[in-house]
Amino acid sequence: MGLAVSIGNPCLGFDAEGEEHYRKQFDLLHRELAGQGVDWSPPDDPPPAGATRPHLGSFPYGYLHYLRRAYALVCDRQPVTPVSGPEDLERARPYVDEVMFSVQPHLLCHSDSAGYYVPAPMDGPLFLSDEIGGGGLVGSCQGLLRELTRVAAPIGVRLEADGSLSDAEAARLFDNGDDPFGIEQAVWLTLYETCRVSVASGHAVVYT
Repeated sequence: MGLAVSIGNPCLGFDAEGEEHYRKQFDLLHRELAGQGVDWSPPDDPPPAGATRPHLGSFPYGYLHYLRRAYALVCDRQPVTPVSGPEDLERARPYVDEVMFSVQPHLLCHSDSAGYYVPAPMDGPLFLSDEIGGGGLVGSCQGLLRELTRVAAPIGVRLEADGSLSDAEAARLFDNGDDPFGIEQAVWLTLYETCRVSVASGHAVVYT
């Protein structure tokens, strides 16, 4: 079992019941976001095929915590070192909790296994009704991209001067499993690519 990260309806074209479930979720998400002053509607067209560069479509749930640890250490101005074992994740828990409750970043304030990021600017994640998957916590793709940019250099991701990710660097990250920050980089690339295409296409990023 692991976390799958996709763009738009994850059941589109192969599971009619699941497809209808996500249509209803997107409609509910649209209404509840509107009630919070956030303008987002699910597009009628499917996400563009082949718009993302190669990345992991899914990974073990625990991998997300590697990147969250790195981000929390950056926020707390602590050195970011590779994870050598579970004890490193556990030692970082106070930093993660402090950042999660004080700063409320989009990366940390989100379910590990379900829910949505929408391509709409928001100062912080929103707490909507628990009818929405992921316990009602919804993040912003733009906000998550800002946070990914902030944690990029400390985990060895080389961005361009304008903050973009080159094709060559994306390819390097995808084939970089031996790097000490390989897990962080793999998760980073998946979130970056899905959020980038989400913002360009208007579709939500979905955790399943």
